Amino acid sequence: MNVHGKIDTPDANEAKTALETLRAWAALADPVEVARLDPAIARLLPGHAVANYPDLSRQFDPDFKVDEAYKASLPDLQNGPASLIVGAKTRIEHVGISNFRLPVRFRTRDNGDLTLEASITGTVSLEAEKKGINMSRVMRSFYSHAEESFSFEVMEAALDDYLDDLESFDARLMMRFSFPVKRPSLRSGLEGWQYYDIALELIDMGGARTKVIHLDYVYSSTCPCSLELSEHARATRGQLATPHSQRSVARISAVVEPGECLWFEDLIELARAAVPTETQVMVKREDEQAFAELNAANPIFVEDAVRVFAQRLLAEPRIGDFRVLASHQESLHSHDAVAVLTEGQTFGSASLDPQLFASLVHRG
Repeated sequence: MNVHGKIDTPDANEAKTALETLRAWAALADPVEVARLDPAIARLLPGHAVANYPDLSRQFDPDFKVDEAYKASLPDLQNGPASLIVGAKTRIEHVGISNFRLPVRFRTRDNGDLTLEASITGTVSLEAEKKGINMSRVMRSFYSHAEESFSFEVMEAALDDYLDDLESFDARLMMRFSFPVKRPSLRSGLEGWQYYDIALELIDMGGARTKVIHLDYVYSSTCPCSLELSEHARATRGQLATPHSQRSVARISAVVEPGECLWFEDLIELARAAVPTETQVMVKREDEQAFAELNAANPIFVEDAVRVFAQRLLAEPRIGDFRVLASHQESLHSHDAVAVLTEGQTFGSASLDPQLFASLVHRG
């Protein structure tokens, strides 16, 4: 039996002597022998690498060409067997890419063309026994149609491509962009560009397809109660008072009925007809006065807002199911007044996204 006594902690001089001894031995020893003792010893020798670590090139080779044989040798973990799945082996409803950008050409209602920067989200379903998807295929499918004037039909062609490539059952494609419309001022005759946040969404669930247009409409909401209280102060006490109003945002999501064409401009005009107090672009004094009069003629609670939007949507035969979200970002309160109204099954949900109303902002 070997009995080891307590080893005293060496001081700096003893450690230095031991290091010199180790270096002297390692400098003369076989590299394999050094590695067997401890590969880290090689790092103590000037100009030496760890013996069992490969000598890799650190220079990028711009002339290296990939041939088919080399490409076939590349590992592809996402298309690996189910045994590589990490976590629960369950179906994933949506997996893909979000917010890849490219210029997209759109046709306008007056037969013009607009090229706009679009943010694209493309996803597919993933069955429980599949490890993953090759996400670049979503982009490649979309790029193959990038030179066309976009419509729901072109989106369907892109979606068909990556559904086939990825061998999925369900898929979703969304394009977000800011759509410009020239708007006149109320009285001065000036004009300016109003920008509308719009998203086109194409959903394929088991072969059944749904086309949705989302529009953010920004308007001023004057509180009807505050308006009456202000008038009461004027009438009974001769007291000048102003009602509170605030910038407000409605997000209208409308399913386009099969075979119908709903232009962006059509949905914008529908929203403006429902709530005419849209925020203004070019304003002189006469326009500001006119806007005050327009607000006084159209005071509106958030409950009123979603209902008047719904009234117009229900009367439009090209629109099926819809949802209206509204947020009146109160100037009186330190909180917002919000409402949600849905028609049909497409947008029905027992739960709300925690950030749903926080997304109803005008970015300017």
